[in-house]
Amino acid sequence: MASNHRRGVAFLAFESAGRAHIPAMNVPVQPTAAQPDLPREVGTLVAVASIIVSTYLTAVGNGLMFAYIPLSLDKAGYAPSWAGLILTALSAGGLVACLMTGALARRVGHARAFMIFSALIILSNAALGAGVHPVPWLGARALYGFAISGMFIVAQSWLNDAVTNAIRGRVMAVFYVAYVAGLGTGSFLMGQVDLSGSTAPMAGIAFAALAILPVGMTRLPLPPPPESASVAFRRAWSVSPVGLAGMLAVGGLSMMVAGFTPIHVAASGYSQLEVALLMSAMPLGSVLFQIPLGWLSDRMDRRIVMVGAAIVVAGAGIAAGIFDGRALAVMVPIYLVWAGTTESIYSLSNAHANDRASKDEMVALSSTMLFAWSFSGVLVPAIATGLTAVYGTVAFIYVAVSIATVFAVFVLWRIGQRQQVPSEETGSFAPLAAQTPLPVDLATPDMEPELAEIVSAGPRDPAR
Repeated sequence: MASNHRRGVAFLAFESAGRAHIPAMNVPVQPTAAQPDLPREVGTLVAVASIIVSTYLTAVGNGLMFAYIPLSLDKAGYAPSWAGLILTALSAGGLVACLMTGALARRVGHARAFMIFSALIILSNAALGAGVHPVPWLGARALYGFAISGMFIVAQSWLNDAVTNAIRGRVMAVFYVAYVAGLGTGSFLMGQVDLSGSTAPMAGIAFAALAILPVGMTRLPLPPPPESASVAFRRAWSVSPVGLAGMLAVGGLSMMVAGFTPIHVAASGYSQLEVALLMSAMPLGSVLFQIPLGWLSDRMDRRIVMVGAAIVVAGAGIAAGIFDGRALAVMVPIYLVWAGTTESIYSLSNAHANDRASKDEMVALSSTMLFAWSFSGVLVPAIATGLTAVYGTVAFIYVAVSIATVFAVFVLWRIGQRQQVPSEETGSFAPLAAQTPLPVDLATPDMEPELAEIVSAGPRDPAR
């Protein structure tokens, strides 16, 4: 609070100096007609748009670099295992961000934290532009994983604090659509880039720098300093075993489907343009599948929909293995379905856990699920990388199919063990992106007394 007060004093002093300068120039002050203020909600949405635009620009750079890494390594003659190790390092950086972002936001505030993460993304891309060197790239992508995850956590928290319940769902839906559109745009641009130079890293730097500008000019008020929430696996398991298991499953699944696909198709001999087209099509699956599956889950037992989605994930993975190496026209529909249903499990698991949790359980449950998703996103790519060294890049398909199958069987078993939540007690489905952390609320100004018992140290307070 003291630092905010000092910033306010400095800003007011600057304004006063500017106003005092006008009479000194003997410029007559002409009366002006009072301008009507924008409605508060409209003004908020205009300010919120700055964060969404920044998110889109960042996602463009993210999609661009996601395809650039395996393509460049393959062209330079490095084994695919290097790309797997670099992907694991990216996930490890994201796990660290889930643990540290709250502390950073408490120290410097949301706006400065966002700009710090943008600066780290720029540094990471600059390191990639120095040449194709796998070992330095491990550190660069770990830094990138930390920065991109932290940025999305801060952005989502900021949006959650800025908008009212009446428009929150629509705002967050636009946020995720912007992110998905940015990923697809960046992947498509990868097909137009010359891999022999540093064009792609320079473009990534440019998009990260552009992403700073809308946030730097926003008039959106800063949320209050955030609190911290504990990670409690036993409590989360008692509240929602299926929700927690879903996060453990989809953390690895999303890294298999989205992360290992460019590694595999690059190693399989597809051209740069074909890899880019495939990667740009996959995010569309998130939009095509999440909305209808979410609509169904609001009208029936979510767990049944989750089983169906997991079965489709496993089936799409089997199809990807059967038709591996075929023409792009065959592969695109398969991978689009595969990616879309994987993303849906993420959103469905979050919605189901929220249905089961009471108000005093929400903070610990959501923070634990965030940690579970992050941990799985590190462990599963590490396992797949080890298997790649033995069985080749196709191993990631078997890993993804195995995870989806085990999860479907587990959810079926849980359906027989526990009744579904009554429809009048469930919340509404909200689309999410499985490559970004859960939406979290770093700011908790009105914490209920009973929540104080579970608030200690660890990841941030997740949002509804």
